[in-house]
Formats: sequence, C-alpha cells, structure tokens
Amino acid sequence: MHEFRVGQMYSSEEIQHSLDVGNAGGVRVAIDNDRVRRIVIMTSVPTARQAKENPYHDRREGDILVYTGAGREGEQSLGGVNKRLPQQLRDHFPMYCFLIVGSRRDTTIGPRRWRFLGLLEYLRHYPDTQVDARGKIRKVWLFEFRIHETPEAVIVDHDVEISASLLAESRALNPASEDEGSTYLPPLVNGSVDENFDPVDLENVRSCLLAKTAEDFEHFIKQLMEVTGYEKVSVTKFSQDGGIDVNAHAGHGMWAIEKLLIQVQAKRWLHTVGRKEVAELRGSLEPNARGAIVTTSHYSKAAIIEATAAGKSPIVLVDGYSLAVIVKKAGLKVQ
Repeated sequence: MHEFRVGQMYSSEEIQHSLDVGNAGGVRVAIDNDRVRRIVIMTSVPTARQAKENPYHDRREGDILVYTGAGREGEQSLGGVNKRLPQQLRDHFPMYCFLIVGSRRDTTIGPRRWRFLGLLEYLRHYPDTQVDARGKIRKVWLFEFRIHETPEAVIVDHDVEISASLLAESRALNPASEDEGSTYLPPLVNGSVDENFDPVDLENVRSCLLAKTAEDFEHFIKQLMEVTGYEKVSVTKFSQDGGIDVNAHAGHGMWAIEKLLIQVQAKRWLHTVGRKEVAELRGSLEPNARGAIVTTSHYSKAAIIEATAAGKSPIVLVDGYSLAVIVKKAGLKVQ
C-alpha cells in the first residue's frame, strides 16, 4: 500500500506492513538506529456503556485528541513508547492516527476496521490522576495531539517530508510559547491536596463529571451555582460554539458584588484549556459582566497568565480538582 487516505478503512495487517510497525499496542513505533521513523497511534471511541464505566477513555475534542499513555493498570511512567511521543518536537517524524470502528466479533465489518483520521501533531503531555477499577488513584500520563485531516492522502514513501512540512506550517500558524506548552500539575499529582477531603472522593467526583455529556455538564453547573448562592441562573441554548453557557447573578450573601452578572463557560473537557479560550471568553462578555471558565480538566500556564493579565478584565478559572472540592463542600450529589 502506497498511501493512506483520511476517512478510509484499513486492516491491522495493512497498517502493520505498510508502515513497518508492530501488530499490537496502542502506540506502535518504527525505529531506525534508535531514531523514530514514524509512530502509529491506535485509538477508539467507546460505547455509551463503556464511556460511563471509563470516563478517562481517549477523547477527540474538536481537532484535539487526548490520549492516555501506554499501560492500562498501575502507575504509568514516562518510559518505553510513551517517551517517544514528545520527540516529534525535535525530529518531526510522521505520526499516524487510526480509529477502530468495530470489534473482531462483529463479522459484518470485515478485517478493515480501522479508519485513518490523519496525521498528528504533538502539543503537550503532563501527569494526571485516575481512579482505577479497584477504587485506587493511579498516576497516568496524558498526551494531547492536534489532528490534521489535510493532506487527505499521505504517501508512505514521502511521509517524512509531508510531516515536516505540515508541522512547520501548523507551528507557524499556532506558535506555542513555553507557557502554552506546559500545564499546571493537578493537586493530586503535586501533593497540594486539601486535607479536609479524601483524594479518592474528589477524583470520583471528577470522573462522574467527565462521564456527563457536554449539555448535561452545563445544567449541572447551573444547579451548582444555584445551591451556592447565585440567583437568576440560566443555561443558554446549547450550541457547542465556545460562547457563554451559563448566566447568573451574585446573590444577597455576596454583598460586595451583589447582582453582578457572572457569565460562565462550562468545558467538560479532558484536554487542557489554553490562552485562546480565555481570550475568547473575555471577548464574549457583556459590558460590566465578570467571566469564569469551569472545566473538568486543567489550564495551561499561558491561560492562567492571560486570565490575570494587567489592564484586562480578570477571568476566574476553576479546574477539575477545584470544581470537585466545590461540589463536595456544597453537598451536591453527582449522578
């Protein structure tokens, strides 16, 4: 096979032999003299039942793929194939992404069960926490990639040149500062956990919120604001356009800012919220309103700097850990 086309289906054997990678694992690496020649990422979209059982599943959120590193049980390390992924920043090798659309047990599909999503661009990686099947917290590594659906056809014999050109063009259009490429570590990783709460309970809350649909998450934020003293709380029409999701007014108990309009963007994300999202929310606010972003994930350092930039209206940032603490303090149950 001489090329892979975005949206087309391929068998595991075709992927293995055409790209000279192994036939097992989610990360498959082709290496020449200890240098990566190409990497193949195999991912999946879970069924509704599987998503509820494992809210940490790999996610495609817009053009971003959030991928949990290799190693499904126990603590993960940034070794083995995991350590190869960030090397794309230096070596510009091609990284292919395939999505499975059916299991081996489904005889109606045939051997070509993998859809080619396009080439990937490494963005960042950082440690996070998950609650495993035994109810214990484990450390994992999350990797974020940008999915490129163009070029639509990738010629294997020229994939190194194609990838280098694609990455150079994308990074010129989306220059990432050092702060944008890094993410603040979650408290359960860096050790700054609130001693009043069980870390497992907090991560269980976050995992339940991750399992909600984006629309249900917005309504949950509305309910949370109501029980914590906000008034005239309403959810805007669901659109997934990155605009205002919840409008609320500070209640009587918030005497210094009573009746102030608070406009919230609710992001049921697994991937990092960056500077771009903070700046876009600020531009969407009504005059004299205050803005806030509430997410189940984390913020890049650039997002935090942008939220508190001098001379600009401040934006309140609530990450997944802080949100779980607020939920627990409010005594709100997460279904």
